Amino acid sequence: MGRVWVSIALLLLGLLSVAACSPEPQAAAAVPIASATAPAATSTGSDVPHGDHNPHHDGVVFMHGELHFEVVLDRSGHHRIYFSDAVRADLPASVASDVTLVITRADADAESITARVDESGESWRADGRPVNTDASVRISFATGDGPYWIDTPFAAVGP
Repeated sequence: MGRVWVSIALLLLGLLSVAACSPEPQAAAAVPIASATAPAATSTGSDVPHGDHNPHHDGVVFMHGELHFEVVLDRSGHHRIYFSDAVRADLPASVASDVTLVITRADADAESITARVDESGESWRADGRPVNTDASVRISFATGDGPYWIDTPFAAVGP
């Protein structure tokens, strides 16, 4: 019976010595913010891919593979589309091409709007007619993976 207690004591002593050699949890917090993948302005507090689907520009966030895109629809007719990566770090608008919106209103013909890259190169801007009724929108663009589109109800941020 004495050997059993000695074995248990040695096992516990070994576990304690391994735990004492492990780095302290605070060591991870010592990493400088400047080494983060995304700039502080776009940091979401999550570096887990697809862990953040909160809008950063007051729009609606969608995914296409590893690419996120945020669509900001405005009833006044001024719409924007922002792209970000899997951890929601902002990407330049140039990650996509051929960006178009097709707005289908209940009381009018569909309106096709070809978007253009904004002055800063951060988003695509699509300017069209005001949207005052129930509508849907088809967002389409192309990336290295080919063409993509999605249909969604018109969810406006403007009055």
